[in-house]
Amino acid sequence: MDVTIGVDVGGTKILAGAVDTSGRILQTARRSTAKHDAHEVLDQVADMVAELRVTTDIVGVGVGIAGGVDQHRSHVYFAPNLGWEHIPARAILEEACGLPVVVENDGNAAAWAEARVGAGRGCTDFVMVTVGTGIGGGVILGGAVMRGAHGAASEIGHITTVPDGRPCGCGRKGCWEQYASGNALVREARALAAEHRAEATFLLSLGDGTPEGVQGEHVTEAAAAGDLVAVQAFAVIGTWLGRGLVDLTAVLDPEMFVIGGGVADAGDLLMTHVRAVLDRDVVGFPYRPIPTLTLAEMGNKAGLIGAADLARVP
Repeated sequence: MDVTIGVDVGGTKILAGAVDTSGRILQTARRSTAKHDAHEVLDQVADMVAELRVTTDIVGVGVGIAGGVDQHRSHVYFAPNLGWEHIPARAILEEACGLPVVVENDGNAAAWAEARVGAGRGCTDFVMVTVGTGIGGGVILGGAVMRGAHGAASEIGHITTVPDGRPCGCGRKGCWEQYASGNALVREARALAAEHRAEATFLLSLGDGTPEGVQGEHVTEAAAAGDLVAVQAFAVIGTWLGRGLVDLTAVLDPEMFVIGGGVADAGDLLMTHVRAVLDRDVVGFPYRPIPTLTLAEMGNKAGLIGAADLARVP
């Protein structure tokens, strides 16, 4: 059995695991991410690989990074949440670990996990959209990860949705993730609560009583309980998310969208509005097939599992 190690490097934590060919995680290791020091983070990754090799024979390592990776799955162009620029991650790790290493964008890794053992099983053309703090994702076309000519495809959260709109952490304005992400949900809920305090009594009670105290988990809890302001915040975010999927449909014509990330845990509170926009606004409807919508199955382990499996893919 070929066991590989998958590593998901995030802005706050690093999660690694030994994974078999069926996607089963045999054991895991976890560290807090060293802030803005690529070499220290890669040292942490090498230490975690060494820890996992003690009890399991390992044939390769896959590393998912929240950033742009070149077409050779080797060089990290830019990872804004990690503060990385032009890091030869594969070369560093192969020297440190003595194993073959591939480096992949974390959205691509998560999409691949859903393709292999999750919601995308049996589907050769789909788009994974992760709705968390921002929006990430990956595209599976013809049963393979779409990387683009330079390896940096699928940065779908940075499609321009509103020209000269809200500033984005990428340095541009009006990106999709500024209107349809977890951060956008909180921003919308706070604004609505400030305007309609009487209708937001329950939502406000979950925080410190002020709109500024509202957090993402409060919006989900309040919406599930029927708080009108929280429900409206999900309607706004779901509408923006649906608009982005309409544009992706026009370009990619996927069979399915797989929606993951923390905000997607709200289920129909979000997805009902997404479906409504997709069914209404796709170019050519009702004369053409509409992509189906489904929730991701692999949860926060998707990046780790996908990275491990991609270590087996030539």
